[in-house]
Amino acid sequence: MTPWIEAMRLRTLPVSVAGVLAGTGCAVFHHGFSAIPMVICLVFAVVAQIASNFANEYYDFRNGLDHKGREGYRRGVTEGDIKPESMRRATYGLLAFDAVLGCALIYWGGWWLIAVGVAVALFAVGYSAGPYPLSHHGLGDIAVVIFFGFVPVIFTEYVQTGVAEISTVTFCTSLAIGLMTANVLIVNNYRDADDDRAVGKRTTVVIFGRRAMAAVYLIDGAVGCICLATATTWAPFAVAFGWIVVFACHLMLWQRLRALKGAALNQILKFTSILVLVSALYLLAVLSIWPAGAWKEMI
Repeated sequence: MTPWIEAMRLRTLPVSVAGVLAGTGCAVFHHGFSAIPMVICLVFAVVAQIASNFANEYYDFRNGLDHKGREGYRRGVTEGDIKPESMRRATYGLLAFDAVLGCALIYWGGWWLIAVGVAVALFAVGYSAGPYPLSHHGLGDIAVVIFFGFVPVIFTEYVQTGVAEISTVTFCTSLAIGLMTANVLIVNNYRDADDDRAVGKRTTVVIFGRRAMAAVYLIDGAVGCICLATATTWAPFAVAFGWIVVFACHLMLWQRLRALKGAALNQILKFTSILVLVSALYLLAVLSIWPAGAWKEMI
């Protein structure tokens, strides 16, 4: 795998796709679907996450928070595979591309979406940089719930339906995807806790400890599954029980999280990310096949 591909952190990219797919499911549920803005949202979300990953690698190197041989993904800048200036240019080049791409959504959502795009860009960089980096002060988990859950789900639905209203289904879907994505970050920080503590990077795992955050991982998944159940409670039972399968997979990952250490946790990170995508696909399927009012018509 080339250093640039590794820097993209492909194992985590399914979470960007998940938010857009789940938001599209909400749009179809509320009788509104438009392929072009959906595709734009999908590309926008993936590019924004890659830019954030690049920024994380560049700024952690610049601030002396990385060192050679750290656990987890190989960091191209720290290991000398990628020049720092090249990574910086790539980061802001991707953000510029995303800004242009995001402007296309103005056609469907209005000029005020510029503010949303600015917020996403600030999060992408502010997660690792700026006067108060979110990831260094235990705020990364909350930010992930917002920017990987509520923002992509709500605004993907909005640009397809044109309706600025958050229903129970949309709220539960947003929270489910956000909490499950936060678990991906928990695994990442769980793996890197010793290195982060040594350089003063105060993630939630450093602040509260591995045992406490393993419990949070379990709770996030449980609440996420409750949200999945709530968002699909009106569907036929044979379909609505899907959240039980998701929760069973979550329990297995939680057990493995507590048992593994170091680089072995990369597998848990990958499968936690995949589980978010599977949950989004489940929501997309159920919300699309049984849109609002369809179940009542079947009774």
